[in-house]
Amino acid sequence: MAGDSKKLQPIIIKKVKKGGHGAHGGAWKIAYADFVTAMMAFFLLMWLLGSTTEGDKKGIADYFQSPMKVSLLGGGSGSGDSSHLVKGGGEDITRSGGQVKRGDVEGDKHHYALRKLKEEQLRAEAARLKALQDKVESELQNNAKFAQFASQIKMDMTRDGLRIQIVDELARPMFDSGSAVVKPYMRELLRAIGSVLVEVPNRITLEGHTDAQPFGGGERGYSNWELSSDRANASRRELVAGGLTEDRVLRVQGLASSMPFNKEDPLDPQNRRISLIVMNREAEDRVFRPVAPEEAASAPQEDPSIKPDKPKLVSSPAGAGR
Repeated sequence: MAGDSKKLQPIIIKKVKKGGHGAHGGAWKIAYADFVTAMMAFFLLMWLLGSTTEGDKKGIADYFQSPMKVSLLGGGSGSGDSSHLVKGGGEDITRSGGQVKRGDVEGDKHHYALRKLKEEQLRAEAARLKALQDKVESELQNNAKFAQFASQIKMDMTRDGLRIQIVDELARPMFDSGSAVVKPYMRELLRAIGSVLVEVPNRITLEGHTDAQPFGGGERGYSNWELSSDRANASRRELVAGGLTEDRVLRVQGLASSMPFNKEDPLDPQNRRISLIVMNREAEDRVFRPVAPEEAASAPQEDPSIKPDKPKLVSSPAGAGR
């Protein structure tokens, strides 16, 4: 009986749960990790926007608005054409204006090459004009016929190019008083200069000048303005007769006594002269194209203290203008 009671004793099984805190499981860690990742992404986005130029921002916006169009057009600023993402990066680390594109670098090289080419052309042109000046001086010194005119030839380099001036002397004027007919000895000199000018391709400007002695009644009729223009044109014909082609002459103008050679004496014979300017390329460009306001402001200005003298209104017989 005792063994039967032992066999009938109930068996109790206890189940123990491990790792409690069912209401406080590990799911919160996943949520926290997602939050930290989102914050990192947010601050990364803010940093990128802060280091991106306005042009790049527009390119990014255009890409997301119409990505296919931007891709077909070869990209754009901020859409994948930059060589480096960081501001100032790329092939040229000296650039700090945002992303550096390959086209910018190539453009800089192109402009630099053009500037160097222009500088070389200017140096070559200056050397050519200097050689022309030496040639004219040599022609005057080695030709006994023209040696007597050496004191009447004035040459210098100006902003517009090589200026050759032939001035009057009392004993050897280029023209008779009030006349635009070239004297025979000056005709030979002008033709000799014309034959030398054939050696350079530069265009020519001719200017006629008189002294301040006015014509009688010249204010309303034929005056020093017409006389200086006629003398400049007569000199042009002699240069052409010496071999200079017509198309080489760009301008022929008469300036009367507005720009005297001797500003202290408006009646000085040297004020009666012909100025021949062998123009450089920049002078030609100023004739053929309008000058921008900013370019005109930066161009070298004439000395404001030097003002053209006005012709003195003195009594003189008709035709006495020089």
